[in-house]
Amino acid sequence: MKEVFSFLKPIVSTLIIIGLLQVTGLWSSASSLAQSLVLKTGALNADSDFKKPIGAFDYQFDMLDMHGNPISAEKLKGKVVFLNLWATWCGPCKAEMPGIDNLYQKLKEYPIEFVILSVDKANAQSKIETYLSKNNYSFPVYMLQGVAPELLQVPSIPTTYVINKEGKVVLKEIGARNYDTKKMANSLIELSTQ
Repeated sequence: MKEVFSFLKPIVSTLIIIGLLQVTGLWSSASSLAQSLVLKTGALNADSDFKKPIGAFDYQFDMLDMHGNPISAEKLKGKVVFLNLWATWCGPCKAEMPGIDNLYQKLKEYPIEFVILSVDKANAQSKIETYLSKNNYSFPVYMLQGVAPELLQVPSIPTTYVINKEGKVVLKEIGARNYDTKKMANSLIELSTQ
């Protein structure tokens, strides 16, 4: 019996801690902190080998900018696009945001469209504005309007796509990644100048 108890003790303790974090609303913050620490190790640097397209991108959806103006994704055709699906409540999304903002700052002079697309639902605009303001992020953020095409109906967020000028998806990363790497920046620059 002691063996069973000693085996179950750490499992039960972990479940209690997770439960308390969920109940207190701190789970997202704890998750974000843990993911941030892992990202800093370099173990989750994004793969930036854009040589082999993995499929066509579906531009048949609409977005709203942070002023509530509708924008068709069709305007992205013919451009290199870095598209990130995220939400304000998503810990792993929060963990990768500083790296995305750093990458955006380094590349904003290049012809690369950054589309940071929130999938938040209720009170999305005010939640997003508060989150962006609190963290001083400068990348362009949009809200999904209506139904997302099948390609964007992902099993998990964050999910990030890089789309080339021909409308082909050349990168799809599911889960938090560090995008603020020299290799990623150089790959995007090369893609945008081809």
